[in-house]
Amino acid sequence: MCSELFKKFEYRNVHEIPKLTKITLNRGLGENAQNTKSVEKSIQEFMLIAGQKPIITKAKHSIAGFKIREGIAIGLTVTLRRQKMYDFLNKLINLSLPRIRDFRGINPKSFDGRGNYNLGLKEQLIFPEIEYDSIEKIQGMDISIVTTAKNDQESFALLKAFGMPFYQ
Repeated sequence: MCSELFKKFEYRNVHEIPKLTKITLNRGLGENAQNTKSVEKSIQEFMLIAGQKPIITKAKHSIAGFKIREGIAIGLTVTLRRQKMYDFLNKLINLSLPRIRDFRGINPKSFDGRGNYNLGLKEQLIFPEIEYDSIEKIQGMDISIVTTAKNDQESFALLKAFGMPFYQ
C-alpha cells in the first residue's frame, strides 16, 4: 500500500506518505438530552461501537427556543487513535458499511479540502455489536477520518488503499 502511494504521487521521502491521524465519532442527543436514561443508553451504544467511553459534550449557553440549559448534555464524542482507530476503520469498511440498505458506496466528494473525510450515518444498527431489540430510538452519528494528506487526492488514494468503498 505504501509503495503504491509512493510511486503514484512521486514522493521524495517515505515520511511524506499520508497516514491516518485519528477518527472521531460524534452524536448529538437532540430530544434525548433531557432524559438521563436515554443518555446512558446512548453512552453504552458508543462504548460498544468504539470500544472506549465517550466524552459527554455539554451546552455552553442556555437557549430558550431549544429548551437547552447551560451545562446540560447535548452530545457525545469519541476520539480513536493508534490500534483502536485501525480496528474501527477495518470494522467500518468490512462489516458495517455493507450492512446499509441499498448500499452502493460512499460519496467521494465528502472531503474537506485538507485531506480529511467526513461520513454521516443515519442509524446505529449497521454495527454488528448493536442488537435490534436493545435500542430505544434510531440515532445516527458523524464519523471524521483525519489524515496527514496535503490534499483530497492523496487522502482519497489512501482511503481507497485501505479498501474504502467509494462509488463512481
